[in-house]
Amino acid sequence: MTVEKFQQMIAQGEPLEGTEMITFMREQSAQTRRTLMELNTKYHTDEEIVALFSEITASEVDPGFRMFPPFYTDFGKNIHLGRNVFINSGCQFQDQGGVFIGDGCLIGPGTMIATLNHKLAPGQRQNMTHAPVVLGRGVWTGAHVTILPGVTIGDNAVIAAGAVVTKDVPADTIVAGVPARVIKSIRAAGQQ
Repeated sequence: MTVEKFQQMIAQGEPLEGTEMITFMREQSAQTRRTLMELNTKYHTDEEIVALFSEITASEVDPGFRMFPPFYTDFGKNIHLGRNVFINSGCQFQDQGGVFIGDGCLIGPGTMIATLNHKLAPGQRQNMTHAPVVLGRGVWTGAHVTILPGVTIGDNAVIAAGAVVTKDVPADTIVAGVPARVIKSIRAAGQQ
């Protein structure tokens, strides 16, 4: 299995099961953990962080990307970043199902993005389901936000600190709470 084949299978909704799939995910996870140890345990310049994150994601990361480590992920190869993204410290992405972050997003400290879930039936609990998380352009997540599988957040939306996002968020809105709900619309640029 290759990263490209894995990403195709996930995009087509194929299940995360079978010996080949599980072996591949474990191998990629081990490789990612080695790179995360390098990223998280010593100082790196912005350019070095871009290079390390490119290694984690197995794709070229925009030179305008910025991050304050530490950062955690259990896979890494299904994180897709736009341009000029900023990820603050202590974030955790469970990315097997796909994490797509648009241009200019600001990801607050301690943000958790989950793309996997276990089945509810006790006999099936070891099996997982997956759904991507998509953040549009200019999204800002506050500190300690949790975004659950299958959520799409519209352009320029703001997710208040501590929110748990369980369903899609419209563009140009502010959501807050557990579960998150729209509390305000954002005025046109320059009016606030």
